[in-house]
Parts: sequence; C-alpha cells; structure tokens
Amino acid sequence: MERVAVITDIHGNLLALEASLEAIEPIGVDRVYCGGDLVGYGPSPNEVCRLIEERNFPTIYGNYDYAIGRELEDCGCAYVTQHDRELGQQSVAWTLAHTDEHSKEFMRGLPFDLRFELGSRRVRLVHGSPRKVNEYLFEDKPASLYERLAAAESDPVLVFGHTHKPWVHEFGEVLFVNCGSVGKPKDGDPRAAFAVLTAAGESANVTIERVEYDADTVAAEVRGAGLPGEFADKLLIAA
Repeated sequence: MERVAVITDIHGNLLALEASLEAIEPIGVDRVYCGGDLVGYGPSPNEVCRLIEERNFPTIYGNYDYAIGRELEDCGCAYVTQHDRELGQQSVAWTLAHTDEHSKEFMRGLPFDLRFELGSRRVRLVHGSPRKVNEYLFEDKPASLYERLAAAESDPVLVFGHTHKPWVHEFGEVLFVNCGSVGKPKDGDPRAAFAVLTAAGESANVTIERVEYDADTVAAEVRGAGLPGEFADKLLIAA
C-alpha cells in the first residue's frame, strides 16, 4: 500500500518541522513532499531550508519562497487591513535580511508544481492553486470555482496549501486536498498540520495529521528575533 506525506507552509518554524518529520516516521510513508513557503514570519528560515535540502524532499516554491529567493519586497500575500499589511512588510523585510544566499539560491531553484504517482492515481502538488502561486483556495469558496478548476485539471488529485486551513473535498471527480500548515496554522488549532495520502484501489484516502510541538519556545524565539509580537501570539492561538 503506497503512502505519502505532504508538508507545506513551514514559515521558518524549525521546531514544528522537526516535530512533524518525527511524527511522519512511524506512519511508514514511501515519500515526503513539500508544498513550499519554507520561510516568512518565523525565526529560523535558514535552518528550515537546510533541513528540507538535506532530506532531499521533492519541494515546490511558495509565494514567500519566490519573493525572498529573488530579493523581492512583496510576498504576494493578501491583507485584510492596513495593520496586517504593515506587519506583512515587517516580515518580508526581516526575512530578506536574515535569509542567507545559500537558502535564497535553494529557493530560486524550486519549481512551481510537481506531479507524482500514488498507486494508480496521479497527483499534482501546487502551493496556492494551479493558476497562481498566491491564490487562496478556501473551503467556503463557491463550488462553481472548484468545478471549473476540476474541469481544467488533468490529474485526479490536487494537493495544495497557502491558506493554512486544512480541508478535503471532491469536486468534478477531482479530490482537492488542502494540507494546512506545519508552522503557522490559522484554523484555531495551534498544532502543526500535514496531509497523509494513501493509495486505495482507484482512489486515495486522505488524513490530516496534527502534531504537538513546543510553540511557546518558538513564540519566544520570534520575539527575541525582533519579529512582531503578534506573530508569536498567533502561533499560540492559531489565528
């Protein structure tokens, strides 16, 4: 029985990444894939990049990786308020200043998407959507949107992240899998999240796994690094 794990949206949170990889080991997966956003908001961009690189996980870029790797000052994020925009700009500026050239070069070399086989099913991994790296596919968007995406999709399983809120649903014979976020959940559950996909005959079974990690320590690291305190608070309440 073939099984893979997909991690995404790590956002410089090394402890959450390490805890997730430790939790993946006893599950017995054949491969681990990474859906991007290795950096941003968190205090350990270089350490996260090194670990992903050392493990040689097939990895795509997220909108944050694309921006930081190319020294851009806009991460392509959506902001609801001016305050949120200001916080986001602080995150980008800090991450640009604290991400070394090796990490930036690694992120510049990542592809937009990946395709792989899971049993008899083909799977496509993107960060935001098949159309744009920074498109947000929230669960409560109209079904008509997902039906249009499904009609344009050649693979029966589409895996993504970016919203930091996990969900799984089938539209138009395509299984949509949002993996949530390893390092910066926003669904009210502060535990790290990742997806496990298991081949099941002509289909795929999906579970969203949650993992406890020492969020208090990471929150303290965020404050100590000079990042906005709100980033630390949100790690503890997953807002």
